[in-house]
Amino acid sequence: MSAMQGILLIAIGSMGAASFYVPFKKVKEWAWESYWIMQGVAAWLVAPLLFAWFTVPDNALFEVLAEAPDKPKWLAIMFGALWGVGGLTFGLSIRYLGVALGQSLALGLTAAFGTLVPPIVNPDESLSWILILGVSICVAGIAIIGYAGSLKNKSMTDEQRRASVAEFALKKGILIAILAGVMSACFNYGLEAARPIEALTRSYGTNPLFLKNPSLVFILWGGFATNAVYCFYLNIKKKTYKDYFGSGSGIFFNNLFFTFLAGFLWFLQFHFLGMGQSKLPENIAVFGWSILMAMNISFSNIWGIILKEWKGADRKTMLVLVIGIIVLIASTFVVNL
Repeated sequence: MSAMQGILLIAIGSMGAASFYVPFKKVKEWAWESYWIMQGVAAWLVAPLLFAWFTVPDNALFEVLAEAPDKPKWLAIMFGALWGVGGLTFGLSIRYLGVALGQSLALGLTAAFGTLVPPIVNPDESLSWILILGVSICVAGIAIIGYAGSLKNKSMTDEQRRASVAEFALKKGILIAILAGVMSACFNYGLEAARPIEALTRSYGTNPLFLKNPSLVFILWGGFATNAVYCFYLNIKKKTYKDYFGSGSGIFFNNLFFTFLAGFLWFLQFHFLGMGQSKLPENIAVFGWSILMAMNISFSNIWGIILKEWKGADRKTMLVLVIGIIVLIASTFVVNL
């Protein structure tokens, strides 16, 4: 039963992550780089500190952060910075492919690399057949959804593609999604590197459900740094820094609300990943990463249908899409074996 509880907890976070791009639909007048870094302030700075503050007992969060061992801390920040490249290009993949196809391709590669690499490089973990089977089913589901995306692309006119995704660009989007997927897997490497920080957090009497929260602070500091450098560079180059000050108070506070909402929704995936992994049997806890990615892809494609990104696709394409979602969801339940 604990495995099922773990899956359900991860699914709650996944629903938030798959929905995070939806509030951007309500952002007015701002350039992509402006609203992307604003959601990053919420997702990578504010939310991690708030969740860690409330879950580490006796207001001891800053003691944990100060006493964290240097090597795990800096490895977490480094992997977070590398993940930041993936997070940055992940946003671009959605921009060019849409919520459904963009998340499917990027998160699929993230699932495979993020789940399989840690057991390969860590001699303390075993690469079990159940782990390989689960990831294989996950990748199969991703391939099916990718095939649905190619069918959609062939069956729609240029006008229909632009109507569903304003800046649709298949080749550019796929290349960016591949880069996003490979680099985004570094987040899980950061979690693995930060295990000594989890041990320190436990020594302060923290509930096992919340042991990863201080580690997330370090990883997301690194991620914020990468994204901030690029977004502020674009702000200066394109003079879009005026978005923050010259759009009027009504638009500013509207955009602040929806970008912060997006950021908090995004962060939920990792808060609930830590909770869910604490419920999974120890020998397959690493599979929690793959479960999260599979759930994210499933929910994002459901959002893609709701947002009419698949409007104009024929019945065969929609059938293939639904089969892919079902296969992805099935991959998450392999852990119950």
